[in-house]
Amino acid sequence: QVQLIESGGGLVQAGGSLRLSCAASGRTASTYHMAWFRQARGKERDFVAAISASATKTYYADSVKGRFTISRDNAKNTVYLQMNSLKPEDTANYYCAAANFGKYGSKKSTDFGSWGQGTQVTVSS
Repeated sequence: QVQLIESGGGLVQAGGSLRLSCAASGRTASTYHMAWFRQARGKERDFVAAISASATKTYYADSVKGRFTISRDNAKNTVYLQMNSLKPEDTANYYCAAANFGKYGSKKSTDFGSWGQGTQVTVSS
């Protein structure tokens, strides 16, 4: 398995931007399909964005398409989530996750076996 540590969360006003980072450790970290999920208080964990190991394919939830951008730097074993035009409904704990072997392109949380501890994003109106 791969170990994941998120950073970059915080408090921002509506319309602002944040960039989340997810540092991965492990010999094969750069081979994983990676994703960001988020969980608001009292709600289920939802898919936000995903990226293939080679970074040639990206996937987004409809709610963030056009505002969020997922990227990765395999030389640094780091995945990023650039969040622009933030809205109060984006407030949640954001989690980085690595997919299980063979689950390429997945958006289902059950297909991800490694998770970070989460980083809180709060958007004020």
